[in-house]
Amino acid sequence: MKKYFVSCGLTMLLAAPAFSAETYTFDPEYTIPVFEVGHLGFTTQRGRFDKAEGKAVLDFGAKKGSVEFTVFTSSLDMGSRAWTVHVSSEGLFNIEKYPTITFKSDRLLFDNDKVVAAEGQFTLLGVTKPLKVTVNRFACTTNPLNKKFMCAGDITATIKRSDFGMTKYIPTVSDDIKINVPVEAYRN
Repeated sequence: MKKYFVSCGLTMLLAAPAFSAETYTFDPEYTIPVFEVGHLGFTTQRGRFDKAEGKAVLDFGAKKGSVEFTVFTSSLDMGSRAWTVHVSSEGLFNIEKYPTITFKSDRLLFDNDKVVAAEGQFTLLGVTKPLKVTVNRFACTTNPLNKKFMCAGDITATIKRSDFGMTKYIPTVSDDIKINVPVEAYRN
């Protein structure tokens, strides 16, 4: 009788769906952070960072996960050399003193099998504050071009730059910065 229960227990374990945490590495060619800021009350200026790296751990069964994301500020591109140099300077991104911007999260929010948000710690100019980011268009599938399994989505958030000590030119340059990061990440 004891063997019967052990056998049934093993059969149920083997028949149960297997969920476990999997690690995904962000593809730096398709994960390019972009930001928008109001300028002079008339226009929206956009900048991007051409170098970023990250990884995510996803456990769909437990509806858990984590994210680590680093942006390298020296890769800032405002579309013109003079504008890039200006925005890189002390009082704004200050890339000499602060070579990275980071986001770290150990709390992912799920809607069924889709990640819809992440709550974590955002560090800019050496100041760390809590930040919730929204995840839009999240999907996991095989990339039709390279046949590798990936998860992807568009990450959005809005921060107040003054919260991080970046107060130069407020209100001529708006305090709100909109952040958009398309993320494509491949399963390791």
